[in-house]
Amino acid sequence: MESLKELYRIGRGPSSSHTMAPGFAAKMFSDEHPEADHFRVTLFGSLSKTGKGHMTDVAVIDAIAPKTCEVVFSDDDNIVLDHPNTMVFEAFDRDGCLLASDEIYSVGGGKIEVKDRPPVKPNDVYVISSFAGVKYHCRNKNIRISDYVFQTEGEEIKKYLAQVWQAMKEAIQRGLEAEGVLAGGLGVQRKAKYLYGQHHIDESQTTRENRLVCSYAFAVSEENAGGGIIVTAPTCGSSGVVPAAFYYAQQRYGFSDEDMIRALAGAGIVGNIIKTNASISGAECGCQAEIGSACSMAAAGLAELFCLDMDQIEYAAEVAMEHHLGLTCDPINGLVQIPCIERNAVAAMRALNALSLADFLTHSRKISFDVVVRTMYETGRDLFSKYRETSEGGLAKIYNEKN
Repeated sequence: MESLKELYRIGRGPSSSHTMAPGFAAKMFSDEHPEADHFRVTLFGSLSKTGKGHMTDVAVIDAIAPKTCEVVFSDDDNIVLDHPNTMVFEAFDRDGCLLASDEIYSVGGGKIEVKDRPPVKPNDVYVISSFAGVKYHCRNKNIRISDYVFQTEGEEIKKYLAQVWQAMKEAIQRGLEAEGVLAGGLGVQRKAKYLYGQHHIDESQTTRENRLVCSYAFAVSEENAGGGIIVTAPTCGSSGVVPAAFYYAQQRYGFSDEDMIRALAGAGIVGNIIKTNASISGAECGCQAEIGSACSMAAAGLAELFCLDMDQIEYAAEVAMEHHLGLTCDPINGLVQIPCIERNAVAAMRALNALSLADFLTHSRKISFDVVVRTMYETGRDLFSKYRETSEGGLAKIYNEKN
């Protein structure tokens, strides 16, 4: 498996697949063809259907500037694509003659691959790619899952995870202060500040927990939807889950930032296992691959934070994913707003619930984490394409019909 640096990416929202990756691809292609006078980028599949809402065209144009770039949203559903997030880049000279072209795929988590080129794949730093293998190794060496990360990647990963945690906290803090309506035409009002401030003298601990965790998740998700700086955990669309659950735990129980780095390390291993053996792409496997994965990461990280054993960490991750199986990706108007923002809050709360279940019920469980990851992948591949980030089915379709 790859370094956690490839999983946790600090960048601009609202989508790792639709904003970060196309921007990276545009920059790469334009840098490879400095002789070009202008460019054209044609978006297919999910990128075409929801690219406007995700600001894909803005990301591409900004990356190629100051040279001009035309962005075309293909509406041809008969084209057979090698990947649901496909882009065709073309470079032209001053006379309009084609100089070069490339077919590039956004494969999830901000990563890209170019057709007919060997994937520029970072070196695998983790030999073990299953949770069963990680658990066996940690038990054999008598170490925690976060120690496995530090021993494998070295002390440098701690510095990177410190930057990740700082970026997560800053996204929460900005989101809690921001007000107004998110761009895109849906008229979605930012609610994080309102949620955070709505406390009462007689508020129960349970109500307070719900309000605070949800306000933190709304804060990051609204920052993401507004094009702010967030951390893919594992994606932009699910970027509010891990920070919300972790920030609440730190605020309530007084964990240090060093403790939170351990939590991020544990969560990262779970995210890496999902990314390696299944998918974190909504266009490939629906929202279960994004929100479900984020919930598993948060639950596992919390379990590591509270020093639960390896079986309990596994159960927390497993139960968090299991109850997101089949979750569709159906953003209204292609915007990462409805139902995406609320889903981050619900998943952050579910991660806390999974932690509690793991503390009580772990040793009676029947399903392994590796099994539920495989199940998620097969379920996602079986979903109709209209339920995989196209905004052609589910909530997006019904809402557009005004029913």
